[in-house]
Amino acid sequence: MVFVRTLDGKTLTLDVNPRSTSLLAFKLAVEARSGVPVHLQRIFLSSRRLSGAACGGGGGGAGAGADDSSVTLSDLAVGRGSTLALHVPFLGGMQAPAGPSRPARYDFLNSKPPPNYVAGLGRGATGFTTRSDIGPARAAPDLPDRSAAPGAPPAAGAATPAAAGVGRGRGKGPGEEEEDEEADDKGYDENQKFDEFEGNDVGLFASAEYDEDDKEADAVWESIDKRMDSRRKDRREARLKQEIEKYRASNPKITEQFADLKRKLADLTPEQWDSIPEIGDYSLRNKKKRFESFVPAPDTLLEKARQEQEHVTALDPKSRAAGGTETPWSQTPVTDLTAVGEGRGTVLSLKLDRLSDSVSGLTVVDPKGYLTDLKSMKITSDAEISDIKKARLLLKSVTQTNPKHPPGWIAAARLEEVAGKIQAARQLIQKGCEECPKNEDVWLEACRLSSPDEAKAVIAKGVKAVPNSVKLWLKAAQLESTDLNKSRVLRKGLEHIPDSVRLWKAVVELANEDEARVLLQRAVDLCPLHVELWLALARLETYDQAKKVLNRAREKLSKEPAIWITAAKLEEANGNIQSVVKVIERGIRSLQRERLEIDREAWMKEAEAAERAGSILTCQAIIKSTIGIGVEEEDRKRTWVADAEECKKRGSIETARAIYAHALSVFLTKKSIWLKAAQLEKSHGTRESLDALLRKAVTYVPQAEVLWLMGAKEKWLAGDVHSARAILQEANAAIPNSEEIWLAAFKLEFENHEQERARLILARARENGGTERVWMKSAIIERELGNTAEERRLLEEGLKLFPSFFKLWLMLGQMEDRLGHVEKAKEAYENGLKHCPNCIPLWLSVASLEERMGGLSKARAVLTMARKKNPQNPELWLAAIRAESRHGNKKEADTLMAKALQECPTSGILWAANIEMAPRPQRKTKSADALKRCDHDPHVIAAVAKLFWQDRKVDKARNWLNRAVTLAPDIGDFWALYYKFELQHGNEDIQKDVLKRCIVAEPKHGERWQAISKAVENSHLPIEALLKKAVVALGKEENSVVADGIKS
Repeated sequence: MVFVRTLDGKTLTLDVNPRSTSLLAFKLAVEARSGVPVHLQRIFLSSRRLSGAACGGGGGGAGAGADDSSVTLSDLAVGRGSTLALHVPFLGGMQAPAGPSRPARYDFLNSKPPPNYVAGLGRGATGFTTRSDIGPARAAPDLPDRSAAPGAPPAAGAATPAAAGVGRGRGKGPGEEEEDEEADDKGYDENQKFDEFEGNDVGLFASAEYDEDDKEADAVWESIDKRMDSRRKDRREARLKQEIEKYRASNPKITEQFADLKRKLADLTPEQWDSIPEIGDYSLRNKKKRFESFVPAPDTLLEKARQEQEHVTALDPKSRAAGGTETPWSQTPVTDLTAVGEGRGTVLSLKLDRLSDSVSGLTVVDPKGYLTDLKSMKITSDAEISDIKKARLLLKSVTQTNPKHPPGWIAAARLEEVAGKIQAARQLIQKGCEECPKNEDVWLEACRLSSPDEAKAVIAKGVKAVPNSVKLWLKAAQLESTDLNKSRVLRKGLEHIPDSVRLWKAVVELANEDEARVLLQRAVDLCPLHVELWLALARLETYDQAKKVLNRAREKLSKEPAIWITAAKLEEANGNIQSVVKVIERGIRSLQRERLEIDREAWMKEAEAAERAGSILTCQAIIKSTIGIGVEEEDRKRTWVADAEECKKRGSIETARAIYAHALSVFLTKKSIWLKAAQLEKSHGTRESLDALLRKAVTYVPQAEVLWLMGAKEKWLAGDVHSARAILQEANAAIPNSEEIWLAAFKLEFENHEQERARLILARARENGGTERVWMKSAIIERELGNTAEERRLLEEGLKLFPSFFKLWLMLGQMEDRLGHVEKAKEAYENGLKHCPNCIPLWLSVASLEERMGGLSKARAVLTMARKKNPQNPELWLAAIRAESRHGNKKEADTLMAKALQECPTSGILWAANIEMAPRPQRKTKSADALKRCDHDPHVIAAVAKLFWQDRKVDKARNWLNRAVTLAPDIGDFWALYYKFELQHGNEDIQKDVLKRCIVAEPKHGERWQAISKAVENSHLPIEALLKKAVVALGKEENSVVADGIKS
């Protein structure tokens, strides 16, 4: 096959044999394909013109046909796959120009300049070198001499039409044959233009003969090209697919634009199809109405209509004569068109049921809705058909030029499959199997394209042609329907490929336990370097046999950690607890002797896997033996704690527990590690394990108050008050005069209604130099018992010792206010402000007292003074705003709110109050502004949740309330709001979940929550009761707000 490139850029493909085809026969073939006569053809190989005269040494010309017939293409160095260039001379010429001759003063333009001449040097120009000085990159064609006389006659010997004129485009003169011979002697033509296929340079061996060495070199290069083509196959196919998708995305077709609408038709029900109206003839609308004439109906027609509609209850004489079996013609009802349509639909459905797909044998027609499966849509657009034709032509060229290239056949078959020509695809892949019988991919593709009945025959031919292909044997087994036949096929494959691990795994999965054991024994003999086969055999064997199997596996695979881990699991499963640690330690030493790097992270993953498998002792042994490998001594504590926390996050509790246990064995006196381990046991362990851990912790770290308190609290929560009391006594002995332990003991007795014990504990604490908190708790218990005089005495003594502790001043003022001594309460608050001028609760208490005593003006003055001494405090601004609102001064409240937001722009409580104060239409805008300023503030989030609640957006309100309690679990007001919401809109499970979460959070703050929880009558109530009281208080507050709004 030889390629010829014509003048218009097209490439002709001529199926000729260069060794037996003469040059003249080749030119005749070119003339038949291109239409260019033989005497005008100028054929070039690279830059050398092909002619019989050049090969034989004679003169060459246009009429050298006799020499062309005796020279073959191979004599001219033309081989298979060579690309030749076809040129045509420009004949005819032109007449000489008749204009005036150029003046003599321009003659210097045609003469050569003197040596070392530089233009403009006399005018002071500087010399430089240009391309014209050193010559062009390649030889330029000869130009006509400008000095020739414009009227010179043509050459005398021009007898042919080719010499009819001079100038550009003229034919050859008789004297120009020497130039052609000169070009042939050089081996190339200087006037030849650049060839974009062969390049511009002349090959060194262009004129040499094509011998056996050249043939061998071409074969080597062809094999290299095949290998490189197979390596670039995936990238080329992916790039081609990407380009096609990009082109189709940028040039959508009409059918593609409506493809999504067509797919939606598949979901229509038969009732929806039936409801679509029939298409009528609307063409009469545009027609011009003609004159209509009406003719009266005859009496016979009216009588016939009357007879058809009336009900006949007796037979006529004719019917009686026929025995009542004959119906009169006049009583035959009109044909029911609906029934006819239904019958037609039934017939059509029966026809559609018979249709089936030729590929899979399954129907692709929906008989109920008369819809074909939209997934089997054929490509019908013109552009797609054009693309397929181009791809088909390219793939045809690939399969013809290189029929031993399997990807070409596969691509061609898949192209036909996409085009909907499944039979053509099967024929193509069948040819591919014939051309490439040793390629498994071609056989697999042929099996895929074949019908289920033919697939077995195809795959059988494939395994005969390629008996060592694992994929073909697995595919053959997959085509079988029963496990017995699958096992037979796989065993047949193992006869040809006995060392295939995939085949062994597949056949073992199909066998029962006894057969699997026998198969695995054979498999490990043939595939001794595959650890999964050894481990599977060990799992099926008895304990003694499994140990032997693992020992054999360790001999074959001395660097495999999985064998040692399996051995440890085996010992643990058989109750040999002491052997588990020994096996792991021996395994680590053996692997280190084999110079295998012990990866700590990988072994930790193996420990987690052992935990998931139920081998807890193996997990602990792995952690103990590998947790310290590769960790610097100063980094051990930090690294181990981080590892334990990561395992805890992943749910590997036993692994985390083992890490903490090893860390505690190294760091016995580290309180932080004991606390982490205790928190792990509290979250995921039992009370007994936690108690044992805390007992052990306080033994090694007796000065850790938090460990003593945690142990006492766990005993108290479990209902064992006596044990909790004993732990606190031990803690007091270990850490004498500890305020935390004194207060914990007080709380234990106080919560269990042991007031006398609590009083004695606090009295002992005061004697031993108790802090302000001890005096405060002492006053609280006296308030609880109703001993007002004792309470006043303790508060006054405490204030003498700790005058800067604002809570004592607050308690004193609240006590006097509770007893009705308003002036004394005011005096107590004022004295407290002298010692604690920056205490916000004292200022708020004074303002509230002044508002009750003297009205708004005094409260306003107090709050103004408080804001001056404590600038940028949102609580004081909020108290002033609420005071104005309570007295109906809405305008003044809005003014204060604006000033407050200017001074405290990121205060969540101010923005939340601003949202609640705004009119309902403006609340959405206010909430958006608040979220921009402080999007993670729980007060703002709770206010937005209220807006969703009011708008009946239940899901959004629930999400925002949940977010609020997550951000601030210590504020009880949010829990009360959340619980009230769920009481109205949630089910019982959600309500219980909110209540449980609130109990776990143990909230202590919140404006409404503190007012309820710190009341004397509620001092011993559980959190559940406090939450319900807070919900009731919220309801009363909302009702009062609604009533005030109605009044206003």
